[in-house]
Amino acid sequence: MAVPLSQMFTVASYVILQKLKQVPRYPLVLMLEPIFRCNLACAGCGKIQYPDHVLDRRLTPEQCWAAADECGAPIISIPGGEPLIHPEMPEIVRGLVRRKKYVYLCTNALLLERKIDDYAPSKYLTFSIHMDGLREEHDLAVCRDGVFDAALRAIRIALRKGFRVTTNTTLFNDADPVRVRAFFDEMMELGVEGMMVSPGYSYDKAPDQQGFLTRHRTQQLFARVLTDRKRRWRFNQSPLFLEFLMGKREYQCTPWGNPTYNIFGWQKPCYLLQDGYAGSFQALLDETDWERYGVGRNDKCKDCMVHCGYEASAVEDTFGSWAGFVGTVRATLFPNAT
Repeated sequence: MAVPLSQMFTVASYVILQKLKQVPRYPLVLMLEPIFRCNLACAGCGKIQYPDHVLDRRLTPEQCWAAADECGAPIISIPGGEPLIHPEMPEIVRGLVRRKKYVYLCTNALLLERKIDDYAPSKYLTFSIHMDGLREEHDLAVCRDGVFDAALRAIRIALRKGFRVTTNTTLFNDADPVRVRAFFDEMMELGVEGMMVSPGYSYDKAPDQQGFLTRHRTQQLFARVLTDRKRRWRFNQSPLFLEFLMGKREYQCTPWGNPTYNIFGWQKPCYLLQDGYAGSFQALLDETDWERYGVGRNDKCKDCMVHCGYEASAVEDTFGSWAGFVGTVRATLFPNAT
């Protein structure tokens, strides 16, 4: 099983409570970005294109904890930039763990071997390692040779020290399904807890605008990657979301499910689009015109099938109806059933 039972119970209890309270919009995962600066310059990333005076800014531990308290989501994902560059990241993580938040610290792992002793193993902390495929594909995606091997070393060290470790993989237009499946095999042999996959998301600032996937191409690619999947593959995400990527389900985006907080504030409407910022989480909910976003509503959203918009939709489907719940059970137990 890719997610511990304690985490599954916490998330399920949280979602059911929101449903019982009839909360129309609630967060599932807080995307917390304490820093934009990175030690890589990936062609598909738009974060590091900010000027130096922005890249030099970072959130304080107190700001991070306040955002987690205000938002209330049970899971905190800390992307970047490269979070391990932040000098106070161990303190930030300790504060979130004290709050019993399930923290996914997303890192390219280049600094992990050197900094790992700054952290303590916990069921609440997972190192989510950025791995965009096998050695050739990954090093090409991050625009530097040797990063794949460095990440493998760091993963082995983290596992040996008792940390939870997952991988997160972004697939772009040139992904080879056979190579992706071989990559899944290698990650399982390595011993990671689970894998997260998502189609490449379009950042306006990204240097490479040719690699992003259209919606039709996403469905074609993931159908080839995930059909007849091996039972040993463990995915750290909703099975209904995987079916959505394969074109088996239709969902509308729920961007409030994964709200983003960074150095500018609460980002409207989601992690990928920047249509302004709110001063508080409640203001984000109240002031954002949510009906302007999603497929068929906004041209910028037409090809998006990314986890930060649709994973929460799949979770809502699971707990929103008996059909969704039964579908989740079926997709979990029999992932290759038609």
